[in-house]
Amino acid sequence: MTTALSSRSLASRAGSLPWPLILLGVLILIVAAGTIVFPTYTAYDATYSLLWGREILDGQLPVFDTYRAPTEHPLGLVFGVFFAAFGRAGDRLMLLATMGSFVLVVVALYQLARNSFTVLVGLAAAAILCTRFDFPFLAARAFIDIPDLALLLWAAALEVAKPRRGAIVFWLLALAGLLRPEAWIIAGIYWLWLFPGLSWRRRVEFAMLVGAAPLIWSGVDYIVTGDPLFSQTNTTDWTAANKRNKPAGAVPGETVLFLSQLLKAPVMIAGLIGIGLAAWLVPQRVRVPLSLFLIGLFTFVLLALGQFSVISRYLLLPAIMLMIFAAFLVAGFTVIETGNVRKYWSIAAAVAVAALVVWTVARVNVGVLVAELKFRGDSMRALTSLLDQPDVRAAAKCGPVLTSNHRLMPGVRWIMDLPADQVVARSDVQESSKVKSGIVVLAAGRAVFLRGGLDLENPVAADTLRNLPPAGYRPIAANELYSVYGRCR
Repeated sequence: MTTALSSRSLASRAGSLPWPLILLGVLILIVAAGTIVFPTYTAYDATYSLLWGREILDGQLPVFDTYRAPTEHPLGLVFGVFFAAFGRAGDRLMLLATMGSFVLVVVALYQLARNSFTVLVGLAAAAILCTRFDFPFLAARAFIDIPDLALLLWAAALEVAKPRRGAIVFWLLALAGLLRPEAWIIAGIYWLWLFPGLSWRRRVEFAMLVGAAPLIWSGVDYIVTGDPLFSQTNTTDWTAANKRNKPAGAVPGETVLFLSQLLKAPVMIAGLIGIGLAAWLVPQRVRVPLSLFLIGLFTFVLLALGQFSVISRYLLLPAIMLMIFAAFLVAGFTVIETGNVRKYWSIAAAVAVAALVVWTVARVNVGVLVAELKFRGDSMRALTSLLDQPDVRAAAKCGPVLTSNHRLMPGVRWIMDLPADQVVARSDVQESSKVKSGIVVLAAGRAVFLRGGLDLENPVAADTLRNLPPAGYRPIAANELYSVYGRCR
């Protein structure tokens, strides 16, 4: 009997511990350790934000219309200005901030699932997110999608905690709308839902918040380029040039494919089943997560029909909502009263989780992820050390810097502090044909060539020739990943 009482006492103490806070602390430690062990750097889009931020700090308008530059995001420009002020350390600081945003995404997802259902559903949803490696990997490259998700999920979590909350939700959606235009639709639908119960003063105030993000976005485009729709037209042109658009008939298949890639098939299927189960058992609690899932799918289809890029990152929001419903399938027994249904559901959930763990261990190759993270850090350090050599700097004074294609352009510009017209991609045949002297940066290692020497959106045989030095250029410096050739006339 003493043993039984002791076991109950231990179980009671364990149950009284603040597990969400304990697990949050563990997550923060893991993220901090990961950023130290694998010091990655900003990816293509984020580096351009830093470049634009540096141009603004230099008292210039940012140059948006360079060869294959990504779409600008107004809040991304603010981030770029802030982090560019720290000099070369800015890219690492931006990345660390994005990793912090990933922690906020996990906490917001927990709060949304907990407020919608129960604590255990929230913990299960957070656990699913942390094991879908595409999400932290986006954070490890400083993609704006992560802070965007943090803003959207916190807006949703606050709305569920206090329905028709209003102002704070609109402010968060307005900030999210300065990162991704999908938030404009969410804000507009939320305004329509609140409309009947609002005074006219509130209707106007909230309408101004709904319209603020698209107006600011257009205003920035107009000030910089003279075209208030530059982001839209530039994105669709870039998409068409890189063949990232899809016909309408291909969108359903692409949607299923991308969701399965982001979630893996078992979680995607569990999420779809969880939607039906939650809608049947607790229909009043599914309003916000289900609405965001449907709005996310709708905006993805809308973007595809508008000839924007059809890529998996545009399905992150509906994918995260499916995580909540997959978590409900696992831990939703906590919403019903004690009884046989709850007992057998919990047993089945435990078996399913064990099976999923085995399936994940058998299929997921963590070594590939580790190697990719390590490579990204190593390649940036190798490129930096090469471009900092005095002979390379001296030769760069003779003319523009050539790269095989657009992929190395922002990194080279950031390291060497060069303006847009001083770094030219050889895949931009018209401009590169004018360059007769300067330096060319080429891939020396196989891994670098496969990731940067080849134009993965539109690979052609000429990619290989562009990774050879132009006629008259002589070798200046090299390491295991990159080589530099130069020519002075």
